[in-house]
Amino acid sequence: MRISAIAFAVASGVLLANTAPIHAEQRVQATDFIALFEKLSGKQPGERKAHATGVCASGRFEPNTKVDIFTNAPLLSNGNLPATIRFSLGGGNPAADERVPGTRGMGVQISLPDGTRHMFTGNNFPVFAGKDPDTFFGFLSTLLPDENGNRDPQKTMEFVKNNPSVQANLAWNQQAKTASSYGNTEFFGLHTFFYNGNNDQVMFRWHITPDLGVKTLDAEQANAMSNPFLADRLAEQLNDGTVSYTLSAIIGEDGDAVIDPSVQWPEDRKKVVLGKLVLEQSGGDGCTPVNFDPNIMSAGFSPSDDPVLKMRSLAYAVSFGKRLSGQ
Repeated sequence: MRISAIAFAVASGVLLANTAPIHAEQRVQATDFIALFEKLSGKQPGERKAHATGVCASGRFEPNTKVDIFTNAPLLSNGNLPATIRFSLGGGNPAADERVPGTRGMGVQISLPDGTRHMFTGNNFPVFAGKDPDTFFGFLSTLLPDENGNRDPQKTMEFVKNNPSVQANLAWNQQAKTASSYGNTEFFGLHTFFYNGNNDQVMFRWHITPDLGVKTLDAEQANAMSNPFLADRLAEQLNDGTVSYTLSAIIGEDGDAVIDPSVQWPEDRKKVVLGKLVLEQSGGDGCTPVNFDPNIMSAGFSPSDDPVLKMRSLAYAVSFGKRLSGQ
């Protein structure tokens, strides 16, 4: 197992927080995660504590107005809406090597005419590394080096053996290849949400797919690339033509995991296209003042009781404050 590569791929997939009382068996707090990320990646003043390196982009969301399952959702009934997008590399190191396989992230802020916002976040892996915050924290803790700077793979493997909910994410990391471009990467929402606008409650998960198709680099191709290359590649694709994504909602059924992001839903679930996310330009500092909190949603939408999802907002806010204050 590629423990060293997997360490930062998994460690930075999601930054956790606490926005509501956690279950009694959950002991870890938001500040514990922030401290752990800083131990794994080193202190990086003024940087995001996870997904430190990335590129900002701007564009528009073009809703699918013919969707009947999300009828009356303001997100879909106000025409084209401005969008701010941040693509990122996993890890808290702003100088991370983009040629290494692992986590790629996407954060989207869509602004509605009434001043409200709708946030989407996704990663390129389909399952989270742990069923709950304590499991995730326990796994990350096994990746910390000892006083001599050495990690103990056996400690990690023993934890994985005893905690099955980590295994699917590690299996993905073992076979992952390097993303050729953010414009050719798909992103999974991981968490379950609800839409409550039609008398009936709809359970779903986000899925964002690149209209240019998913493309990756094998080890030889990746090693031949300069580092960094992802921001330049995205700019080249924008110059050459349209870079866009299809935003879909995967509709859940009875028996599907609701509060466990380490479990992927069956592939035969109904998928509803909600619209297109079209990029217009990349680069700049437009993402600096944005805190991409996936619990911020427009009218009709609500989060599930997924403890990992609930634990995100406060740590995002703490990380945001530390970043803007240069800590």
